[in-house]
Amino acid sequence: MSGTGKEFMEKTQYGYLGMSDQASGYPQPELELGTEDSDSIVDLPLPKDIEIEDIGLRQAIEKRSSVRNYSSEPLPIEELSYLLWCTQGVKEVVRDVVTFRNVPSAGARHALETYILVNNVHGLEKGLYRFLPIEHKLVEIDMSEDIADRVMRGCLDQPFVKSSAVTFIWTAVPYRMAWRYGQRGYRYLHLDAGHTCQNLYLSAGSVGCGVCAIAAFLDEEINPVIGVDGENEFVIYVATVGKK
Repeated sequence: MSGTGKEFMEKTQYGYLGMSDQASGYPQPELELGTEDSDSIVDLPLPKDIEIEDIGLRQAIEKRSSVRNYSSEPLPIEELSYLLWCTQGVKEVVRDVVTFRNVPSAGARHALETYILVNNVHGLEKGLYRFLPIEHKLVEIDMSEDIADRVMRGCLDQPFVKSSAVTFIWTAVPYRMAWRYGQRGYRYLHLDAGHTCQNLYLSAGSVGCGVCAIAAFLDEEINPVIGVDGENEFVIYVATVGKK
């Protein structure tokens, strides 16, 4: 077997790795993307104040399935806050150099950023937002009327991207991982995305929601739609969420 995938696996083996930027003494990248003074910041309900149905882990796992059809019932902002906390919530910031979160990440590098396309969330305007995990807030990114259509086109016109209550769009900031692990870190980005999306599936079951993970998207279309360059930050995974 030959091809790009085989070459990627070969060239990211340990034998090809040189000294990392961390070992060379370069400063580490920021723990999360920042904001500007002009940005509109949206407060979210604190996770500790949100009451969620207590379902057993076995039940959550057994009932996990991909759901593409959603009701018209809006998702309460409290439940969205809970889902964001389950998928990237920060439990502790240690000396401003590392975060411990509700999902595992290689070396606790946590190189993912979470964007959400809000279609039907009670308490939020429609539009594209980015989650600030350390502050547990949202920042408005694009509130254009056609943003949902543009995101849907980037996802090969799959209609449930727009009919969902909210669509999660995870990006990777590769240097946040490569700073420590070099080119091998690109493997870990995809592993981290899988951990995160599985937490979304399992936590959504406790709020009566279904989820559908999406890997079918056009990189060259969806990256510019959410405002990333496709190199220093790029879309790595998408998932829709809505009430069953």
